[in-house]
Amino acid sequence: MPLTRRSSIILFFVAITASFAALAEGIADAKVEVKPRPKIALVLSGGGARGFAHIGVLRVLKEMHIPVDMVVGTSMGAVVGGAYAAGRSVEELEQLVKDTSWDSVLADRPARDKLDFRRREEDVLLPSRIEFAITKPGISLPPSAAGNAALEQALKHLLPSGTRNDPIDQLPLPFRSVVSDLVTGELIELTNTPLFQTLRASLAVPGVFAPVHINQHLVVDGGLVRNLPIDMAHKMGADIVIAVNVGTPLAEERQLGSAISVAQQMLQILTEQNVQRSLNELRPQDILIAPDLAGISFLDFNEHDKTMLAGQVATRLSASRLKALAVSEETYAALEQNRFAAFIAPDIALPLARIEVKGTRYINPAGLIAQTGLQPGQIITEEQIEQASSKLYGRGDLDHVETEIHDTIDQRSVTITANEASWSRNRLRIGLELASDFSDNNSFSLGAMHVAASLNPWGGELRSTAKIGSQRQLGTQLFQPLGPGSEYYIAPSLQYGANSQDIFEQGRKTLRAGFKFTTATLAAGKQLSNWGDLRIGVNRQLNQANVELPDTPDQASLKAFDTTQFFNFRIDTLDSLGFPTRGQFLDAGWQRSSAKENGQRSLAQSSIIAMSAFQTGDWAGHIYGEWAKSQRGSAPLSLGGFLRLSGTPANSLSNNTVALGRMVLARRVGSVPTALGGAIRLGFSAELGGGFGADDVVKFSNLKQSASAFVSLDTRFGPLYFGSGTTRGSGSTLYLFLGPIW
Repeated sequence: MPLTRRSSIILFFVAITASFAALAEGIADAKVEVKPRPKIALVLSGGGARGFAHIGVLRVLKEMHIPVDMVVGTSMGAVVGGAYAAGRSVEELEQLVKDTSWDSVLADRPARDKLDFRRREEDVLLPSRIEFAITKPGISLPPSAAGNAALEQALKHLLPSGTRNDPIDQLPLPFRSVVSDLVTGELIELTNTPLFQTLRASLAVPGVFAPVHINQHLVVDGGLVRNLPIDMAHKMGADIVIAVNVGTPLAEERQLGSAISVAQQMLQILTEQNVQRSLNELRPQDILIAPDLAGISFLDFNEHDKTMLAGQVATRLSASRLKALAVSEETYAALEQNRFAAFIAPDIALPLARIEVKGTRYINPAGLIAQTGLQPGQIITEEQIEQASSKLYGRGDLDHVETEIHDTIDQRSVTITANEASWSRNRLRIGLELASDFSDNNSFSLGAMHVAASLNPWGGELRSTAKIGSQRQLGTQLFQPLGPGSEYYIAPSLQYGANSQDIFEQGRKTLRAGFKFTTATLAAGKQLSNWGDLRIGVNRQLNQANVELPDTPDQASLKAFDTTQFFNFRIDTLDSLGFPTRGQFLDAGWQRSSAKENGQRSLAQSSIIAMSAFQTGDWAGHIYGEWAKSQRGSAPLSLGGFLRLSGTPANSLSNNTVALGRMVLARRVGSVPTALGGAIRLGFSAELGGGFGADDVVKFSNLKQSASAFVSLDTRFGPLYFGSGTTRGSGSTLYLFLGPIW
């Protein structure tokens, strides 16, 4: 039956309606099938150096395109997680860990070449690192084994530029961390604190790094109360938690043989108990990654490659469960772009309008400002301000320096909060020195040095030293800058000393003499930044000498007063006095004594000591030379002994002029824990030197040729050497040498 026009129109509209209905049904079905992606939280535990495994975990998550929507961390987990949330790539984290000098981070003070020049002098006077604090309650150890300076510098390099002072709740990737209140023991969740301050507080491992004040709380590592904060991730709305546990397991009974290991075990018990409670909070959809870190302790920072690899291996073992969380390459790239998209303002130089220092009690803020070198009106970048304020750590009496930079459109102001170290205003250093050639040259002395700092608004300091044993010494010096932070100073001092010394003639021991001296000195000088010193002054000295061997009843004691004018120029940028690997040392001096008799010329003496250190891979060494001359009698330096013509008796070679040159080279073969010392090295030396009379012609053939082989160890008491030395034509000698330098 043919369709009418009306029927055709009706059928057309029916078809159109059916098509729209089918399309609507398809769209509805599609909406049902598209499910929102679950929110994934990455929870990273504390564990010290074991926490580098977190970087390995991040490496595999990136390869598998597993998105991370939020990060929660404790201790090292907070450090890795915070840097990742702030925009660091996995590759950058890996490289930063490899490039960081972890031995320096764990050291008890900044690198020696970053210290103030006066602090470096202390190493020369008493090369020991055994120090105590003298406070009203008595003598105590500093509150931590490691200093803050190198740690905080490492953290600043870890964070992307411009993010250090950003509140953590403004990071592109939500991030949270926890710390422990050291006073109440309560957990504190850090939510709106600056990123750098958050990470520094998270790394305040009790006994290793000093506690810090944050939001009016004295806090330490959060691992004591929540080492694996899974509950916090749930509270932040995570649908799925990827928890990474790198905590140190409890030690076995055979490993608990010392007081330190028992104390450490007690802390691990507390940590492990809260970790087990956190693991019980895991839900069926959550994933636990536990890298195999057997043999790696929480202080094995130099095992970073092995630790990061363990994190990768453990993550790949969970690949079957993680695969379900993967997103497309395009989606993952977009999420990563958002993480990198944190607003990082370029570090533009602006005029410095105001500098303020707060937080000090005894130290004059004006002196700290002068020491930074910052001045109003300077055109300066944020990085330059951070570098200037970090110089304050070299003083040795600050345990924390915090810098806040506030910018307006055309200028910036700086506020430095300097927390004085309560233990450093009165410091006591104890040292032990000994030397033996396993023959009749043996010496031993026990030394102490006390430093009382910040005695007045200009930064006066009183340094006293004492030694007993083969060398007796008692002295004190007032170091008084001529203004807050002034480079110019005066330094009056008093000193008494006594020792015995063998006297040689033509290389043969003829007698043993005892010497005593009492000296009053008035010196004035200028410190050359933190690398040198220029000093002039006058000594008034009473000298006494008597023959001890052979013992003769008619031997009288000789006494003489002497007045000496002197000039001294010093440079010291060595990173270590025990075995330097970089830097230079120069000590050039001149002195003149008044004539003792009418018609007699005054006595002038001069000396130069110079050294340059170097390092190539595991090899390090130095080139050294010295020269000394006197118008009459013996030069102010003598030769003989270890590294001073090894194999020749100590101080057996002197004359009007003495000269010495040597090269030392050694290879690092191991190390001891940072708390006990440093590198172990095997090395050798080649030495050339001699003494010449006023009428002698200096010839190469007249120089003595010596060499030594040794093993050296940096210890808290100073450099320890055990070696053997020989001088051509003069025999050989064994040496044991602790404390004195070179």
